[in-house]
Amino acid sequence: MAAADFEPLARGFFLEALLVEGEDVWFTDVARGGVRRLGSDQVLLEDRTMIGGLLMNADGSLLVAGLSDITWVDPSTGASGVLVDGFPGTNEMRADTAGGMVFGTIDLPAILRGEKPGSSSICRLSADRRLTVLREGLAFANGLTLSADVSTLFFNESFAASRAFPIGPDGMLGDPRLLADKPDCDGMALDAEGNVWITGFASGELLCLAPDGREVRRLQLPGDACTNVRFGGADLQDLYVTVVEAAAAQALAEGAPLTEQTSVLYRGRSPVRGAPLARTAYKLNS
Repeated sequence: MAAADFEPLARGFFLEALLVEGEDVWFTDVARGGVRRLGSDQVLLEDRTMIGGLLMNADGSLLVAGLSDITWVDPSTGASGVLVDGFPGTNEMRADTAGGMVFGTIDLPAILRGEKPGSSSICRLSADRRLTVLREGLAFANGLTLSADVSTLFFNESFAASRAFPIGPDGMLGDPRLLADKPDCDGMALDAEGNVWITGFASGELLCLAPDGREVRRLQLPGDACTNVRFGGADLQDLYVTVVEAAAAQALAEGAPLTEQTSVLYRGRSPVRGAPLARTAYKLNS
């Protein structure tokens, strides 16, 4: 797929946190704040910035990452609340097959100050809200996804590499193996063939890898950096990407304000179907 095959859909300062559910495409602008639905004027949690992850709960509520906690919000009523808190920040999330999820923590206060962030962790929150820390001391927790059989957690440790963690019978993570030596790894998605799609905050292409790390394909993007990728459409072959400028990513890391809307949400077509995303099953006060 060439860059010309992508259609621009929306523009912002620094787009992130894609979620595609049926005909709804949700995304965020980490600089401007809020959760936005494509083709609508609706903006949820407008004052919430630095949102790097979105999930859908079984009741239709959105789970929203960000500073200190994971918040839920009901798109139909605007009602919201805290699902789990006590973190410097949360980032990408992915539902498991038991109604819970795995997610990464990041040092958002340091990022907002323009400082080098402290270490990250990977956590699991069960359907009954039991929190387990799965791995600590990571450079920067970013995109993640689970294999279809939930035996492997694929994980992007930004500024380091993409890794694959075996998941033990107790749900804990074993020693990781290298998936790709890609320090700018960012967003991640899984296709129906079990391959992992990886974006890069300094890469103008999508990298598709087999579970063993073998390169399957590369797709050129209409820009020099990409924060997130998701599959959608009736056949799960629509490919959504949030493209940013590498200079904007650097400015964001330094705590500098973004003044131009150079980030774009695009849609293209994938040569393969995406894997369907599970929903969490938390009981919320909506």
